[in-house]
Amino acid sequence: MTIIHNQQDVTPAVLKVMEQTSDPRLREIMVSLIKHLHGFIRDVRLTETEFQQATRILNTMGQQSNDKHNEFVLMAGSLGVSSLVCLLNNGDNGTTETTQSLLGPFWRMNHPVTENGGSILRSETPGPRLYGTFTFLDQNGAPVEGLEVDIWHASPVGLYENQDESQADFNLRGKFITGADGTMRFRSVKPIGYPIPTGTTVGMLLAAQNRHPYRPAHVHVLAHKEGFKTLINQTYVDETSYLTSDVQFGVTAALIGKLEKHTGPHPEDGEVGEWYTLEHTLTLEPGVSKLPIPPIK
Repeated sequence: MTIIHNQQDVTPAVLKVMEQTSDPRLREIMVSLIKHLHGFIRDVRLTETEFQQATRILNTMGQQSNDKHNEFVLMAGSLGVSSLVCLLNNGDNGTTETTQSLLGPFWRMNHPVTENGGSILRSETPGPRLYGTFTFLDQNGAPVEGLEVDIWHASPVGLYENQDESQADFNLRGKFITGADGTMRFRSVKPIGYPIPTGTTVGMLLAAQNRHPYRPAHVHVLAHKEGFKTLINQTYVDETSYLTSDVQFGVTAALIGKLEKHTGPHPEDGEVGEWYTLEHTLTLEPGVSKLPIPPIK
């Protein structure tokens, strides 16, 4: 171990230890982390008080996370980290357009199995009805049959069912299987844009930066089948300025679905008044089918 004489000695000493890491990928990550982290501290000339505040903030974020809320996922999105990681790792390693996007903090395991075309309304949920159709293709444009697809979204008041005691368990969530044409359909209500939680550390950051907390309305998709990389998607159905000012930096052109408003009777179930259709085509990449770590239980 090198004796430290001054601040210039710190980084080389730490890097020497990091380079002893036996796992090559962990070694690469830790060496780069130390270089950038120490460089950041020198660049902003971080004060002792600021360092103490930073460690307290991280500790608080851990305390604010629980089975129903993940503050670190929320912060990562609010800093553009989640979007950057996604786009770097998809679309031929960040070189082409992709329908992959953010998982978000509210995916749960074991969505209720629902028949193709069935409803994901599991408790009374007022709002304009939404009829969604998603088509899944491989990179050659062929339909992907037998794909297991989780669908979930926030209610018309902007809350997911785990945030809202008035909603039944797994309301606005369902699991579907694509047919031979690679398509699955579902019935729901039209979601709206909503604010992310602001009573925690992320909310304090947004206020300090004069940023609004809103996400554009969207429907979440998670699709997987052996032979394909698990597709994680947010299909945006919003018609507001939040599309260009998403607090989580998640919107790309490939993620905006075709949303259409209708007023006549629905041809299948006779729904009258205002109702919407949503259509979107999603492309899967070859790879390993692996489910992500659920951010909540």
